[in-house]
Amino acid sequence: PHQDEAGRIINKALAENVVQRIHDKPAIVKDICQKHKTQAPPLPFNLSSLQVEAARQYSLNAKAVLDTCQTLYERHKLITYPRSDSRYLPTEHYLQRDLILSAIANNSDQLKPHVINADQALKTKAWNDSKVDAHHAIIPTQKKLNIKQLSQREQHIYQLIARQYLCQFYPKYAYIDTRVEVTIEGGLFVAKSLTTKKLGWKELFSKDEPETDAVNKNNLPPLTKGQVLHCCRGELLEKQTQPPPHFTDATLLSAMTGIARFVKDSNIRKILKETDGLGTEATRANILDILFKRQFLVRKGKKIIATATGRGLIHSLPNSASQPDMTAHWEAKLNDISLNEASYVEFMQPLVSTLHELVSQSKTMLLHELRGVNIKKRQDKTILSS
Repeated sequence: PHQDEAGRIINKALAENVVQRIHDKPAIVKDICQKHKTQAPPLPFNLSSLQVEAARQYSLNAKAVLDTCQTLYERHKLITYPRSDSRYLPTEHYLQRDLILSAIANNSDQLKPHVINADQALKTKAWNDSKVDAHHAIIPTQKKLNIKQLSQREQHIYQLIARQYLCQFYPKYAYIDTRVEVTIEGGLFVAKSLTTKKLGWKELFSKDEPETDAVNKNNLPPLTKGQVLHCCRGELLEKQTQPPPHFTDATLLSAMTGIARFVKDSNIRKILKETDGLGTEATRANILDILFKRQFLVRKGKKIIATATGRGLIHSLPNSASQPDMTAHWEAKLNDISLNEASYVEFMQPLVSTLHELVSQSKTMLLHELRGVNIKKRQDKTILSS
């Protein structure tokens, strides 16, 4: 620790010396690199991506989004089947675009101007038969109904789905990525900027949303190589690393669907990348709902916090039961069964035996890990809580 502190002090002194050297000095543009780039429209939603977006924009939890989607699908007939894990559409659906866009224009005053400006001649990669299985992406139907008749939550979810579909009929977002190298008193400094050339599909998103965060970031003035500039002052910013933030509904759902990024073993990571992650589109919301009901998790504002009960449960389990590796192992075995390369009995017999061992081990550890945690009784259920 003493060496670390000494190193920090030395580095800070060196940095302060650099700041003093460049103060009120000429700066020479050494190099300019400009890249013209484009960004394609985002694909239509599957359930998980819709839940993530609804959590981010409206602080809705996964179950609330799923329940709302079910109402829009079953009662109002305004969207297609919601429990889908696909973000692609059958090519034959492209022929229905005029009717669907007409319905969106009728149903939503907010999106009507964007329907008028949509280019129905465009066809994104969303239409791809090879990436559609039992269900396709969640999109609006051809039904016309003024969404002002819906609840506010239903309106929000419908418009998210409709806007994502509308994106498919807007051109790519085009921008210039600029990197400028400047030398000041023998030191090399770098400035970067993103400049919009054409908004394209980003026209559908308001300026306060992440989709447009990249628009005109740190715009630089026109510069030429060899141009002499002036450094008015230097500034040293001293910062400290921060622990990872608590999960929110949006980031937790993203972590569940992208669980592979939390795994170190490359073979296991590969398997998890090819699957749905933890849970499926149909079960993920219920998994989270159960954890909240049993008070393993609680919400504090937008943050999701593990309770003493939840932490005690995880600490009582062996690593094999609390890591996603086991999910990958089961997925691999189930895939072998589907290919007739393994039998159901060969999979289930050791699995049942392993589960009995896990339960037995956990019972012993649980008493120790949950010591001091109160027990509350609710009707006919006993729930542990801190």
